[in-house]
Amino acid sequence: MSRPPTFTPPSCARALQLSTGRGHFAVLDARPEGTPRGTALLLPGFTGSKEDFIAMLEPLTAAGYRVVAVDGRGQYETEGPDSQEAYAQKELAADVLAQAEAVGTPVHLVGHSLGGQIARAAVLTDPAPFLTLTLISSGAARIAPSQQERVRLLSEALALTHMDMERVWEGIRALDPPEETDINGASADLRRRWLRHNPTQLIATGRQLTVEPDRVDELAAVRRLPKHVMSGERDDTWPVPSLDEMARRLDARRTVIEGAEHSPNTDQPLRTAAALSAFWDRPRS
Repeated sequence: MSRPPTFTPPSCARALQLSTGRGHFAVLDARPEGTPRGTALLLPGFTGSKEDFIAMLEPLTAAGYRVVAVDGRGQYETEGPDSQEAYAQKELAADVLAQAEAVGTPVHLVGHSLGGQIARAAVLTDPAPFLTLTLISSGAARIAPSQQERVRLLSEALALTHMDMERVWEGIRALDPPEETDINGASADLRRRWLRHNPTQLIATGRQLTVEPDRVDELAAVRRLPKHVMSGERDDTWPVPSLDEMARRLDARRTVIEGAEHSPNTDQPLRTAAALSAFWDRPRS
C-alpha cells in the first residue's frame, strides 16, 4: 500500500470534480503561476489514490507544469459501480481518454503501478491525446508470484467478509511492521481512503494485475510517443532488472530513483518530480 506523506493538498492545488463524457472524477488540479508549459495527468496504483502524488505537486508546478492527479472509478473519492465488468481494463482506459480530453489535450501521461498498465492500455487505444508516457514501477506483464499471492488473499478476504472493508483493513494493518503502523500520523487518512475504495474495483483490478499479458511490443510500435520507465532501487512487485529490460525494449528513457522502492512518488517525491519535469522538458533527448 502506498503511503502519501499527507492528504492535505498544497496551496497550488485545488480538490475538485473533473466533469468528463464518462462521468465525474475526483482530482487534485495543481497549476503554476502564469501560462503552463504543459499539462500532466497522473494515475495512481492499486489501492492508491490521487494523494499518492501530493508531495510532487509543488515541485512540478514550480517547474511550470499544470498537474492533474486523479482517482479512477471506484478509487477513494470517485464513486464506482458494483459490477466487475465496469472495471475491465478497456473501460478504465476509456476513462483516461475522457479525462485527458476534459483537462485539455495533449497531455503528459503518468501511471504508477496498476495506473501504468491502465495508461498503457489508453495509449494503445488512442495515442493521439498524449505527448509522453511515463510508467512508474509498472512492469511489462503480470506482477511477481509473491505479489500475486497477496492479491489473491486480499480478494478472498473481501469475498469471505462479504466486502466488509473495515474487517479487511484491520487484517492488513495487523500484518504491517510496527514502524509502519502510523506513517507521519497518516493512519486515519489511510484508513478513510481504504474504506472509501469500492471493493469490487479492488477485486477486478487485482485480478488484472495477476493476468496482464506482455504488451511491450505493441507499445514500442507507437514510435512517435516518447516513453520513460521509472522505478526505485528495489521493487518486489516487478523486479528492477525486468524494468530495465522493458525500457530497453521500448527504447525509453530509464530513471532509477535512489532511496526509493515501489513508490518513488511517495518515497522520494522531489527526486521523482525532478526526473519527470526533466523528461517533459526534453522528451526526445
